[in-house]
This record gives sequence, structure tokens and C-alpha cells, in this order.
Amino acid sequence: MIAMIGIVIIFVTVFGGYVAAGGKMGVIIEAVPFEMITIGGAAVGSFVLANDMASIKHTMKDIGKVFKGAKWKPDDFRDLLCLLFELIRLARQNPVAIEEHIEAPDNSSIFGKYPKILHDHEAVEMICDTMRSASMNYDDPHQVEEVLEKQLEANYEHAMHSSHAIQTVADALPALGIVAAVLGVIKTMGSIDQPPEVLGGMIGHALVGTFLGVFIAYGFVAPFATRIKAVVDEDSHFYKLIREVLVANLHNHATNICIEVGRQNTPHHIRPSFSELEEALKSVKSEAA
Repeated sequence: MIAMIGIVIIFVTVFGGYVAAGGKMGVIIEAVPFEMITIGGAAVGSFVLANDMASIKHTMKDIGKVFKGAKWKPDDFRDLLCLLFELIRLARQNPVAIEEHIEAPDNSSIFGKYPKILHDHEAVEMICDTMRSASMNYDDPHQVEEVLEKQLEANYEHAMHSSHAIQTVADALPALGIVAAVLGVIKTMGSIDQPPEVLGGMIGHALVGTFLGVFIAYGFVAPFATRIKAVVDEDSHFYKLIREVLVANLHNHATNICIEVGRQNTPHHIRPSFSELEEALKSVKSEAA
């Protein structure tokens, strides 16, 4: 919703100011279809040229993040802490019983309580692989933390590809607008024998190309890239929380302390309150009793 409000503000202020100053929309409306064929086509072509098919599909999918926002909401962070609490408590109480949950999470009664988390391959893989390693005595907290950090970095770089790709297009658009404008000037020079009012209209059409290149780049494409980056950064906190809790577990802290470490390392605006988490954990304990 907020993204749509931003788009409306851009159009109203830019074109509203132009019309209020006495500008005529007819010149722009007439030129836009032809200029967009040149600018938009070149932008799409350069994007396709610079990326493979998987990256193109990934970027197209990630454009939805501009309007949907972050995948993980505050309630999901609370659910994640409850999930980790159940898994860690069971692993300490019965190391054998935990195996069925981390070896087949799709069939796990614990993971089944949190379907949104269960459907996220990255989160489930990180949890199960780390807990499996601990059960195999690969439990050096510092080594595990380093491995998780590298995994998080790799996943983050992959998630950021869409933002980088879109930003590259944004950087190219002003220059492509100039290309369209130069072609318009060439067309105008070919009609130099026409009366001034005709030449003026042709020059105006040519300048629309420069306008569109800059307008689309800085009004839409670059903000889209920035928004996608912000969403990726927001969602990355979810996976960092997993790392914090599991590493705290390897340090043999009490289960409640491990969960509190994760809670306190979550940004304030998405962090569940202590009392809210306490109520959720009480519910989990009562179900297990």
C-alpha cells in the first residue's frame, strides 16, 4: 500500500507541477509510446543480456517485494523462538527423540505447528543441519558460528542479486534516454527545411526521451532496487536469529537463556516483548505436558 502511495505522489507532483507551470501534456503523450519503445526496449534487452534465465525469474519474482514488504512479520519471530525452544528442550531431554524431527521435518509434529517456517527451505535446513551436527559431536560453538555466518552471507548475496540487477538498469536508463533524444535530434535535422513550429514540436518530442530516461530511473527503478534491498535486509534478521539461538545452545546455556539471547538480538520493531514470548512459551509447555 505504501508503495502505491509513493507512485501516486511521484506522478501527481511531477506532472501536476508541469501542468501548473503551463506545460502541455499533449507533447509528452504523443512522444511517450515511441520513446518508450527505444528506452524500455533497450533497458529490457540490456537486462536480459546481463543475466541468465534463473536470475531473470528471480528478479521478476522479487519485484513483488516492493509492494508486499518483508516476508517475516513480528508474529513469525515469536513462532520461530517457540519452535527453537521446543527443539532445544527435546534435544536435551531425549537426544534420540530429536532425530525424527530434524531428519524428516515435513513429518515432524513440532515443525508442523509452524507451517510458514516449515515451508521455508532455508530456515529449516539451517536449523536441522546445525542440530544434526551437534548430535554428531560437531559442537564447537566458534566453528559452528563461522559456518553459519558464511552460509548467511552466501544466502544474503544470492537474495541481493535482484536489487543489484535492477540498480544496474536504473544506472543505465538516463544514458538510454539520451540515446533516444539523440535519435530524435537526428530525425529533426533531417527535417530542417520544415517551419519553426514543426521543428519545435520535433525537438520537444526528442527531449521527452531524456526526460523519460531520468524520470523512470530515479523515480521508479532505483527506488524499486532500494526497496528490495531493504526487504532483504529485514528478512535476514530471521535467519540471524536462528544462528544466535543455536550458537547459544552450543555454549550450553539454559534453554530459556538461549531463547532470550535470540529475542534480544532481534531488532526492536520486530522483537516480541518478553511478556508476549513468555505467554507463548507457557502455551508450548502446557501442550507438551
